Amino acid sequence: MQIIEWLRQPWPWYVAGPLIGLTVPALLVMGNRRLGVSSSLRHICAACLPVKAPFFQYDWKKEVWNLFFVGGILLGGWIAGHLLRDPNSVRVEPALVREMSGYGVRDVGQLLPASLFHWGALLTLKGWLLIVAGGFLVGFGTRYAGGCTSGHSIMGLSTLQWPSLVATVCFMAGGFLMANVILPFILKL
Repeated sequence: MQIIEWLRQPWPWYVAGPLIGLTVPALLVMGNRRLGVSSSLRHICAACLPVKAPFFQYDWKKEVWNLFFVGGILLGGWIAGHLLRDPNSVRVEPALVREMSGYGVRDVGQLLPASLFHWGALLTLKGWLLIVAGGFLVGFGTRYAGGCTSGHSIMGLSTLQWPSLVATVCFMAGGFLMANVILPFILKL
């Protein structure tokens, strides 16, 4: 029982960070594989869709390990969310609670506030901007940058790739801009 309680606790950065970082050399040593999650959608499309688009014309079977990797991420997320869930509510900094309540978000004790993220929100301008337009921009940005944040920021930086440094700086700048300028504007709608 003690191990389950230990797993339910948030892991500090000095444990979780190195574990994520050690994934990079492990993948490289075990078969010259590169960490990245967004490419798995391309592999799924190449395997399942009978289109003749050049983008999907490659030997996706060489990358089938990536689909198992992403499947493991999904399974791990399900296990963590259902079997290892911390029964306590999420601890939120009081200053953030005050700021979010100023934008009309009252249920900040949840990971995803229901006032922002629910099916009915798709019928509002605020919800549509956050869910649909935001999802499109994330997908477009991932394709335009040639990979996602995990691919560039973890794998690309650790292998000293200049484009990954540029992409990571842009991801961070975009995140700061979104969190401090655009999101407050959207939440006031």
